[in-house]
Amino acid sequence: MSFSIELELQKFPKHVKLKENKRAILRPLEKSDEKDFHKLFLGIPEQERMFIKHRVTDIKVIRDWCKKIDFGRNLPIVALIGGKIVGVATLHQQLGGWKRHIGRVSVLVHPDYRGRGLATTLIEVTTDIARRASLEKVEAEFIGEQAAAMKMFAMLGFCKLIHLEDYVKDMQAITHDYILMGLNLKTDEEYAGVGG
Repeated sequence: MSFSIELELQKFPKHVKLKENKRAILRPLEKSDEKDFHKLFLGIPEQERMFIKHRVTDIKVIRDWCKKIDFGRNLPIVALIGGKIVGVATLHQQLGGWKRHIGRVSVLVHPDYRGRGLATTLIEVTTDIARRASLEKVEAEFIGEQAAAMKMFAMLGFCKLIHLEDYVKDMQAITHDYILMGLNLKTDEEYAGVGG
């Protein structure tokens, strides 16, 4: 069965239950989300924003993302609680080249909404989409100080692939370790069908 992003998007919005009987709505980013999406990034502590690759405090960056949504390359799934965007996970894909079978997952949750299982839920939903998109692997990038995030990804089956000391620089030109984690998306059922 071939993957269709349109069919995948029809499965949203998804209503998910979190810890403490909290609920969230998950759906793809929309053009009209510009202001609320920007507020999410403004609510992230400055020391964490330094590790984001883009200048997300600049409304022009967020406006560009919202105006040029290309779900085939970048599929941002936002989480809403009480009508407010409180988290996002994105599946990044290269449509050609030698990494076309590998997706990259990134996740961000507002500090006020952490500890409820939202980041885990977002990663699981995004990884499931990657699997149905016939990607063979997904990876996630970290800097050394993101121990809690790496632990969460490890609990979801991601393994450390690379650890390079003092390899990347944050927005203030301070060097940090770079860690790449990955997850093989081949299922046991797929392997069971080979040769038998």
